[in-house]
Amino acid sequence: GSRACVHMAAAAWGSGFLTAVLHTANTFSTPLCHGNIVDQFFCEIPQILKLSCLDADYLREVGLLVVSACLLFGCFAFIIVSYMQIFRAVLRFPSEQGRHKAFSMCLPHLAVVSLFISTSFFAYLKPSSISSPSMDLLVAVLYSVVPPVVNPLIYSMRNKEIKEAL
Repeated sequence: GSRACVHMAAAAWGSGFLTAVLHTANTFSTPLCHGNIVDQFFCEIPQILKLSCLDADYLREVGLLVVSACLLFGCFAFIIVSYMQIFRAVLRFPSEQGRHKAFSMCLPHLAVVSLFISTSFFAYLKPSSISSPSMDLLVAVLYSVVPPVVNPLIYSMRNKEIKEAL
């Protein structure tokens, strides 16, 4: 129902806003001792932590990252449960063509979301012992550039005119 949609949207916006405010406040309160040059094409939390002076700030940010990871995992679990219900409903479709159409729309979206979440988890929760600038950059590109680029391609390929133009 519409009330459930409003609650889900409010939860998504609220948790995203809370996470962003906590990380932003913590980032601006962290003193930087190792310069101010970030080895990435954008400023992200693990790179800022490498420049931090205090272990207490590092531990505080790691705690925020764990909270963020729990929120992200909760969202991912909610998506999986939702897709299980969608797949169960789609399997009841009488038409093979209808099932194929529904699955061809849902599976690419689930793949893009899975790519984003798995690379985000890896980027933020990997041990620093296996970190290198080139791997950090590759992972950052995987979760920040690839999903937004792939999503329009996936959905535009469903358009008959675009398929014919290609």
